[in-house]
Amino acid sequence: MEYSKEDLTEAKRQIDSTLHKLREVVKTFEAKETPARYKSQITLAQRRIKAFELANALIEAELKK
Repeated sequence: MEYSKEDLTEAKRQIDSTLHKLREVVKTFEAKETPARYKSQITLAQRRIKAFELANALIEAELKK
C-alpha cells in the first residue's frame, strides 16, 4: 500500500508523541514505592515502546526512499 510523504510524516509525529508518553509511564511506574506491583504494566509499556520504535524505523526508511 502506498502512503504519501505527508501521511508518513504525520504518523511518525504521532508515534513520537506516544513513545514520549509511554516512556514517562515506565518512569512513573518504576519510581513507585513498590514497582514490582506494576510489573505487568511496565512490561506492557516496554513492549509497546519496542513496537513503536520498530514502526518509526520502518517509516523513516520509507521516507528516505
